[in-house]
Amino acid sequence: MIRKYLILLLVPIVGFSQTSLNEVGALFQDKQYSKAEGIISNYLKEYPGDLYAIELYGDAYGFQKKWDEAIASYKKLVNTNPNSANYQYKYGGALGMKALSVNKFKALGIIGDVKEAFEKAAELDPNHIDTRWALVELYMQLPGIIGGSKSKSIKYANELEQLSKVDGYLAKGYIYAYDNEDNLAEKYYKMAVNEGGSLTCYNKLTGFYESKKQPEKAIQNIEEAQKKHINNALYYQLGKVVAENNIALDKGENALQTYLKNYNGQDGAPKAWAQYRLAQIYLLKKNKIEALKYINSALVELPKSKLFLEERDKILSL
Repeated sequence: MIRKYLILLLVPIVGFSQTSLNEVGALFQDKQYSKAEGIISNYLKEYPGDLYAIELYGDAYGFQKKWDEAIASYKKLVNTNPNSANYQYKYGGALGMKALSVNKFKALGIIGDVKEAFEKAAELDPNHIDTRWALVELYMQLPGIIGGSKSKSIKYANELEQLSKVDGYLAKGYIYAYDNEDNLAEKYYKMAVNEGGSLTCYNKLTGFYESKKQPEKAIQNIEEAQKKHINNALYYQLGKVVAENNIALDKGENALQTYLKNYNGQDGAPKAWAQYRLAQIYLLKKNKIEALKYINSALVELPKSKLFLEERDKILSL
């Protein structure tokens, strides 16, 4: 529901005035969240009222998906300063993640507090983009019986558009895609591409086309993105669409070979997944030798992958 907006909150913080917290930013960046939690815990024993440390404590818990503990930390902040949009937003985000982790009946008792925190954050800071994004998604995904409202989602999308045209267009694309109003969704995603032209904008449009089973349009959009952005991940994305839809096989094969040739750890999809996609394409081409070569390479990296093992069985039966 609001998962990605909580993640946006938990950005590594690299500058601290307190000597004992100097390590925390680097630990966050290295994903050593438990160690960071211990350092902050020790600091708070000496300085229990340090709001900055309490916020970091909540962040460390959030990174570890310890939602109850994160909620407790952020609630202290909200109780101390209820007029901080940032505190309200973090509190609402942690509550929302908690709601996602429990059964529906327990979640019902949390949703009201999530809405209240996000709406308070939006009220306190008219320029808070992430809060408005969270509210757009929240009101679209909630059933009407417990407060879901497309009109409220559009209200916050309009506010986003006033702050950032690109965010507003993307939000409206999301709303209309969620509501299966495909023409309007495509219109706004294209407007976002034309306005911003970022990789995120292109990826949202590609994802929309994939969800609507329009692989030709997805491939065309990826190729347009490649003209503007040097990004190896686009080659994997193209190969994935090809492999899943059995079209333009040569194009997909070339894209995945390029992805593997230029691969580094920052590209997103692991090499094993590109090898798996190549195996799929070679299977579609009835090239058993190459298909087996690439699925075996994928299994070297991820030997317990059920999906990869199933693909090998398909290849062996060719």
